[in-house]
Order: sequence, then C-alpha cells, then structure tokens
Amino acid sequence: MIPIEKNIRNTTGIALGLRLKTRTARLAVELSQTAKLALPSVLAELGQAVMMITDLAFIGHISADALAAAALASRIYLVGLTFGTGLMSAVAPLAAQAFGSDNPGLVRRSLRVGLWAALLLSLPIIAFALCGEQILVAFGQAPETTRLAQQYLFGLAWGILPVLWFRALRSFMIAVKRPEPLLWITLAAIPVNFLLVYLLVYGRCGLPRLELFGAGFATSLVNCAILLVALWFAIRRRPFSDYHLLAHLWHVDWPLMRELIVIGAPSSMALLMEYGLFSAAALLMGLIGTTALAAHQIAFNIAAILFKIPIGIGMAATVRVAHAVGRNDHPGIRRAGLVAMLLGVAIAAVLMVIVIAARLELVRMFLDDAGDKADATIELAGTLLLVAASFVITETLETIAMGCLRGLKDTRIPLLFTGVGYWLVGMLSSYALSLQIGLGAVGVWIGLSIGTTVYAALLILRFLALTNKLALQNGAPRRPIVDQPQSGTRYR
Repeated sequence: MIPIEKNIRNTTGIALGLRLKTRTARLAVELSQTAKLALPSVLAELGQAVMMITDLAFIGHISADALAAAALASRIYLVGLTFGTGLMSAVAPLAAQAFGSDNPGLVRRSLRVGLWAALLLSLPIIAFALCGEQILVAFGQAPETTRLAQQYLFGLAWGILPVLWFRALRSFMIAVKRPEPLLWITLAAIPVNFLLVYLLVYGRCGLPRLELFGAGFATSLVNCAILLVALWFAIRRRPFSDYHLLAHLWHVDWPLMRELIVIGAPSSMALLMEYGLFSAAALLMGLIGTTALAAHQIAFNIAAILFKIPIGIGMAATVRVAHAVGRNDHPGIRRAGLVAMLLGVAIAAVLMVIVIAARLELVRMFLDDAGDKADATIELAGTLLLVAASFVITETLETIAMGCLRGLKDTRIPLLFTGVGYWLVGMLSSYALSLQIGLGAVGVWIGLSIGTTVYAALLILRFLALTNKLALQNGAPRRPIVDQPQSGTRYR
C-alpha cells in the first residue's frame, strides 16, 4: 500500500506542478498580448495630447486673450468629440468578438457601421462647434473672448469626422491584433502638426498669418492626413486588405448599427459625466479661491497625461476580453481582464512615484513668475499631487475595468455606476470635504479619489459577477488550441 500511496502523491504533485506551470504560461502570454495591443494605443492617446499641447503653446505666444479663448474653445470641441469617441469605442468589442469567433465578414461589417455612425454623428458635432460663440455667450463669457474662441473652432471643426473615422479604424486594427501602424502614424503626426501649426499661426514661408484659425485648421489637416494613412494601411496592406473593407460600403447593416448604438451610447454618456465631474470640480476650486483654482489646473494637467495610459490599456482590455468571448473561452475572459488591471496599476504606481518625487519641479514648469502667490500655488499643487497618488490608481482601475465590461458588451449598468461613483459619492464628498468641513482644495481631490474608488470597485465586482455567471451558464468551456495572432481560433 505504501508504494501505491507514494505513487499517488507523486502523480498528484506532478499534476499540480503542470497545472501551475500551465497557468503561469497562460498569464505570461496574456500579459504579452495585452502589452502589445496597449502600447500603440497608449502612444496614440499621448500623441493626441501632445498635438493639443502644441496648439496651446503656439497660441500662448499670440496673446493671453488668445490662450484664454483657446481654452474655452477646447471645452466646446471636447464635449462633442468625447461623445463621438464613446460611440466609436463600440467598434472594438463588435469587431474583436467577430475576430475571436473567426468571422471576417462580421469584422468588416462592424467597421463599416462604425464609419457610417461616425459620419452621421459628426454632422451635429460640427454644427455644435460652429455655434460655439453663441453657446459661450449664453454662458456669460466675454464677447471678445468668445469671438476669438470661434476662430479656433472654425479651424478645428473640419477635423472632427477624420478623428472619428480614425478612431473606428484604430479599433479595427487593434481588434485584428495588428496595432503597429498606429505607432508609426502617431510618431509621424507629432512633428508634422508642430510644423503646420507654426507655419499657419505665424504666417511663415509665404503663408498667411491665421493665428487661432490657423492653429485649429493645422490640426484638422493633420487629422485628415492621419486618416488617409490609416486608410491606406487598411486597404493596401495585409492582413487588413484580406477583409476587403470597402466591399459593399454603401450597404448599412441596420441591426448591427442598433447594436453599436446600444453599446456605444452609454459609454458616451459615461464619458460626458466624467467630463462634467472634472468641470464641476474646477468650479468648486473657483469658489475656494484663485490660488486653489490655479493649483488644481496645474495638478490636473499633470495627472491628465497619466490618464492617457489607462485609456490605451483599457482599449487593449476590451479587445482581449472580446477575443475570449468570441472563442468561448470563459477562463480567458477573466484572465484577460485581471491581467490588464494588474498591468495598469503597476504602470500607474511606478509613474506616480516618479511624479511625487519630482512634483515641485513639474509644477514650476507651469509658472513663470515668483512671489508669495506663486509659492503658495506651487506648494498647494504639490500637495494635490500627493493626493493624486490614490486618485490616479483608482482612475486607472476604473478605466480598464470599464474596458473589460465593454468587451462583454455591457455598458448600461456601468453607466448607472458612473452616476453613483462620480456624482453621488465623488461630487458630494468633494463638496462636503472642501466647503463644509473646510479642507479646501485638498478636500476636493480627496472627494474625487473616494468617488473613483467606489466607481472602480463597482465595475470590478460587476466584471467578476458576469464572468462567474458566464462560466456557470455554459458549463465546462472549450479550450482553444492556441491564441493565434492572425486568424480565428480553432477548437478540438
């Protein structure tokens, strides 16, 4: 009996070792695949931020009034673009689930309905931008500032459709596991945008001096160029050309269009609620004082750059989760989501350590003048960046968790969580801590951190509950032979 028991123990130990080795290998593969998808998307987000910063830097040398007008115009522009971006985010789960189930026709139709939706949606967004002066005047802004803001919007408006179309193409490229063109397109666009803005704003090389309109128009031209290059890749280069993206382009798949709207509209509303939260936080800072408002803007601008990273990882999480759904790989769904969250938190933690260590030097980059007021602003902004450590990590978690749920085509319940976490908890906490308890600007950021923590927890619990439900409903999942990068997965 003893040799038999030893053999049983040895066999059990070997089985456990193999199981652990297999799980470790799957986690390593998942981490590698997520990182490969996330990097180009992160760089694309950072590239858009750099181009916007380039605009503001050149505009700032025109006049202080021009810079203020550009800031107001950006608010109008980003409201419409944010809504459109949310709707375009639905292309990724549709195309990725189709790719995971090896259905190239559905991949093509998913992109096609995204392009049609972008075209239809761009019309009211452009109209909204072209009426920016009237909107700003209605909100009590100075007529001269709103006139200048409208000049910038006149230039920016014509790039809205190319931006939305590029978003759809980007989702398609990531969904078919070939995001590399995004990296090269973004790297090329940044210097081109710099040169065009410089030439058109100041009228160099024989071009007219267009100032604010020139800055916006240059950005629109760059967005058109980005779209054309992305289209060239999608039509001419494999594996994208294998999908024949322009085939039956005029045929609109209305049932799939409805599905895209059902998935994307709640995402758009959630993004607008988030945008509104941060605008409301700035209003609270204005009630506290000018120093608080200045410190908040500086700290938020620094943190906003870090927020671009989880957006890219969240896109990769959407695609990886959707791939697993398409393969009917239920353990893979949870693994994809949790690995993406761990990757995002690890990167956010490292970056926040760097930001905290160099926070005062970073803040001084935004202030030119010295004196007691500047010193107070620097000290307060540095304190806010300390509070931002938890804020950035929880914001990273909620962004990636939202991406995971989007991969499951679950966006309506998360929209309710947005209202609860951001507004019911976050905004009320910020108001109470800052104005009622008397913590001032620090209280606003603590409230935002509390709200994002609650929001992130709700989203993660929702993701875990859905993955458990899928596993129970479908029983033992079929195991994919291999997660192939170029084609659908075959089953035993």
